Amino acid sequence: MRAKDKLRLNPIRMVLAEVMKREKDEQITLDDAGITSVIVKLVKQRRDSYTQYKDAGRDDLADIEANEIVALETFLPQKLSEEEIIALIDAAIADTNAAGMQDMGKVMGIIKSKAEGRADMGKISGLIKQRLTA
Repeated sequence: MRAKDKLRLNPIRMVLAEVMKREKDEQITLDDAGITSVIVKLVKQRRDSYTQYKDAGRDDLADIEANEIVALETFLPQKLSEEEIIALIDAAIADTNAAGMQDMGKVMGIIKSKAEGRADMGKISGLIKQRLTA
């Protein structure tokens, strides 16, 4: 903040405000996982705004959102590679003895705790469906 880096300042303020709001609403103190989920939520919102601005032809606002996404992602853990995601899915399927789509919730529960903030859960869901229906 002292460096007057405005590209990083607004995202930091957003994170602090959202963390304080969530702590006050839920009357809890967020741990690292809670703060990571807040940042993931903010990145998701920024990506949605980015696509809407691009579709509307507002490149100036889209650029601001893109810069905020980059700044927020610096606070997230390193993303999992495709191989690591597949290994997690295979391990979770083996742990739960999942046989079909009816066991998808069990598999997602295990993976969500291990991959939250480090991978796109929508992508993981699609990969699990492929594995369970194959």
